[in-house]
Amino acid sequence: MSQSSIESGNGDSSSSSSASQVNNSNVYKDPDDGRQRFLLELEFVQCLANPTYIHYLAQNRYFEDEAFIGYLKYLQYWQRPEYVKFIMYPHCLYFLELLQNSSFRAAMAHPGNKELAHRQQFYFWKSYRNNRLKHIIPRALPEPAAPSPATSLPLIPLPSINASAAGVPSPAPSPIPYGIAPVPGLPNNDPRNNVVDRRKRKKEG
Repeated sequence: MSQSSIESGNGDSSSSSSASQVNNSNVYKDPDDGRQRFLLELEFVQCLANPTYIHYLAQNRYFEDEAFIGYLKYLQYWQRPEYVKFIMYPHCLYFLELLQNSSFRAAMAHPGNKELAHRQQFYFWKSYRNNRLKHIIPRALPEPAAPSPATSLPLIPLPSINASAAGVPSPAPSPIPYGIAPVPGLPNNDPRNNVVDRRKRKKEG
C-alpha cells in the first residue's frame, strides 16, 4: 500500500470522527431530563379532547402544515400503556387517532361538523356509564316460579260407628235417683209442710 493511500485513509477517519463529534454536540438535551416537554405534550394531547379546539386548529390551517401533521403522528406514543395512565380525558386519544385521517381534518373546519362531534360526545358522556354498568354489574337471577298448589283430595266421610256393635261398654247409671215418686206411709220431712200445719192449728184453737 502506498504512503499516499495511508495518508488519505487517515484523513477520512479523522474527518468522520470530527463529524460525529459535531453531530453529538448538536443533539438537544432537556435541562430537566424532559419533564417540561412531557408536561407540554401531555397538555396539548388532552386539549384534543375538545372538538372546539380541533375546529380552531382547522380554521387556522394548522392541518395544512406537514410539520404539524408529523407532530400529530409523533404524539401517538401516548397510546402506549406506560403513557396512557397519565391521560385524564381519554377522548383525546380517540380524536388523536381520527386526526391521522386527512378527510377528518378537513371536515372539522366546518362549524356544523364541530357541533355534531360535540353533540355526539355529550351523548356518549350521558349514556356510556349507565350502558357500561348494565354489562359490568351482574343481573339478579330470576326468582323461581312458585309451585302450583297441589289439588286437594275430596274428604271422604267416615262411617258412623255403633258403640254397642263395636263392643264399647255403655255408661253406668247414676247412683243418685232423680224424680222418684213419694212413697206412701213415710213421714214428710219438708219444713214448708210443718209451717202450714202450725198455722192450721192456731186457727182451729
